[in-house]
Amino acid sequence: MPRYEFRCRACGDTFEVNRPMSDAGEPASCPEGHADTVKLLSTVAVTGRGGGRTPAAAPAPSGGGGCCGGGCCG
Repeated sequence: MPRYEFRCRACGDTFEVNRPMSDAGEPASCPEGHADTVKLLSTVAVTGRGGGRTPAAAPAPSGGGGCCGGGCCG
């Protein structure tokens, strides 16, 4: 379930709320009970197994084509 970060305009507290994406735009009350909150823009980091390196392109297929690259047709 996604986690959204909010900041309370009344007390300045920053807090997180777990909720479905369908409820992402709904308001949230701060833990102190204030209703004047704003959803913060969060950054997301996505990395692969390569540690941030761009993976090499897959090699182009070789052979004659067909169902399995030409190996079964002769």
